[in-house]
Amino acid sequence: MARKRRESQIIGMSFLDIMSCGFGAVVLFFMIINSQVRRDTDSPPEELSGETARLEFEVLEARKNLVLAKNTMEELDDERARATSRIAQITALIEKLKIELAQHDQETLAKVERVEKLQSDIERLEEERKRLLAAEEARESGSKVRSFTGEGDRQYLTGLKVGGDRILVLVDSSASMLDRRIINIIRRRNMSEDVKLRSLKWRQAVSSVDWLSAQFPPTSKFQIYTFNTSAKPVLKGSDGVWLDVGDGKQLDEAIRVLRRTVPENGTNMLDAYKVINSLNPKPDNVILLVDGLPTMNAAETERGMVTGQERLKFHYEAEREIPSGVPVNVLLYPMEGDYNAAVAYWLLAYRTGGSFMSVSKDWP
Repeated sequence: MARKRRESQIIGMSFLDIMSCGFGAVVLFFMIINSQVRRDTDSPPEELSGETARLEFEVLEARKNLVLAKNTMEELDDERARATSRIAQITALIEKLKIELAQHDQETLAKVERVEKLQSDIERLEEERKRLLAAEEARESGSKVRSFTGEGDRQYLTGLKVGGDRILVLVDSSASMLDRRIINIIRRRNMSEDVKLRSLKWRQAVSSVDWLSAQFPPTSKFQIYTFNTSAKPVLKGSDGVWLDVGDGKQLDEAIRVLRRTVPENGTNMLDAYKVINSLNPKPDNVILLVDGLPTMNAAETERGMVTGQERLKFHYEAEREIPSGVPVNVLLYPMEGDYNAAVAYWLLAYRTGGSFMSVSKDWP
């Protein structure tokens, strides 16, 4: 009899145990990993904390900068509004000035027309004055001992009192008469005598004396002295003596000698004013040709430099030598840097009853 085949079991208990163990291992592994992930998430690393803090700080700074930007924009808006208002004001002012300028142009045109009319009247009167002066000179030319011809049509209206019975002319012949500028004076005083004699300022002073002498009345007496460190007559041997104008020969000789006199040394006004008292009788008219305040009050001095105040002191000390009642007429040849000279000599002329003239470069 055939034996019954035993049925085989495909899945046994051992396989189920294995599957259960494997599944349990997977679950356990998953739980371990999940726990580690949660711990890592709950406790972030230090790098992430620092990054978070930095980002929060940047956000805070950005918010602050945003507030500052808003404030700046508000200020710019206010500034723009003020600028717009100022522009409107300036535009209105420009329009106003344009209107005023148009009115001024009209007034200026009228003024120009008036000035042209006045200029025409002045020219007409000037021609009339020249005609009268020419007639007057023609009447007086017969009474003059000498003549002096100037340049062009220049008329010699100076206001100087060149008349009188006894006329004394004092001419500054110091080194400062070589030029109007100090630097040129220093240069020229070390040059030859011919160069010094050709100095424009000295030639102008000599020409001035030449013109003055042409105005002396024929019946008057005269004397011409030069002075630097000391005073001496132009004509030798005439010290303290009055000379007759007469026919003009002595005047011509005096002018000739004066042209050959070389300017040099300092300026001693004390000695110059003493000449007024040395003449007997005293002059009734003194004409002083000078370019500045004195630099000394004695014939010799050891001082190298003299201040402006010291020069004024020398001037007032010398002025005491002028006797009362004698007018002093001053012809001042301005020199660079001597600012007190004009006032001092104007006061001298005013106090003595004389006249004062600041000589221009082209006179006489």
